Order: sequence, then structure tokens, then C-alpha cells
Amino acid sequence: MLNIQLDPETEARLVEILAREKTTSDELIKCLVQERWLSLQPRRNIVERRGGHPEHLLEDAPPDLSERANRKKAIADYLQKKHPQYDLQ
Repeated sequence: MLNIQLDPETEARLVEILAREKTTSDELIKCLVQERWLSLQPRRNIVERRGGHPEHLLEDAPPDLSERANRKKAIADYLQKKHPQYDLQ
């Protein structure tokens, strides 16, 4: 059980928030704690948010695929094979 003493101004703000959000003080505190906790966590990059690198797609990739020209050619070859009706030239 949490017991806190609020000054009158903060208590008035709390009452207004509870009325606008149509929630209980317990739920509001849980929400605020969760938001604050998430804000303190280190930011994940896009790869981490998407679940990591797609390993199955990289299994048979050539080792020089990190070079832009090679990636561009690999993508063009893939698209040409998948959609031969389109001329990529």
C-alpha cells in the first residue's frame, strides 16, 4: 500500500487528471510508473525492435554484399527473377 502526502496544488491537479482520464489513482500511478520506467530503458535500434537480423536471408549471401554496388546488383537480380515482366533497365 502506498501512502503519500500531496500539497493542495498537486492534489487538485491529480483530481483533474483522474476526472479527464476517467481512471482511478491506482491505475494512473501504474501507468505513470510504467511510462517512466520505459523512458529510462536504453533505446533499441530498428533491428532490435524488429526482432534482430533475418538470419535465414543472410545464409547464402556473398561475403562482399556489404558494398553498395554489390547490394544494388543483388537486389536488381532478385527483383528481375521474381518479376520478369518488368524491365528494370
